[in-house]
Amino acid sequence: MKNLTKIFKALSDQNRIRIMKMLEEKELCLCEISSVLKLANSTVSKHLSILREAGLIVDFKEGKWVNFRLAQSPESTYVKEMQLFLKKWLSDDETIQTDKKLKSLADRNKICGG
Repeated sequence: MKNLTKIFKALSDQNRIRIMKMLEEKELCLCEISSVLKLANSTVSKHLSILREAGLIVDFKEGKWVNFRLAQSPESTYVKEMQLFLKKWLSDDETIQTDKKLKSLADRNKICGG
């Protein structure tokens, strides 16, 4: 039950759900996510940490970038099922649609000083 509670707590914040929806399509760096959410890097970093601790996302280094993506083949059945549910939900939500547009315009080389 502890793992499930951690997942629900991680997803109990609108910004963390927005991050999950952004990562459904492609991996992103901290600056790109911050740019879309219009939040400070430190705030987004905390959100990412909570999602990572719940097993919902992973990070990996690629050159000078640290990228974030949804956990692929997660060990937790809860994480697998929650990812499936989230993928089906909120596609018609105005905020999610706006995030999707902003995400497509986000250029890490410009935002992060590439």
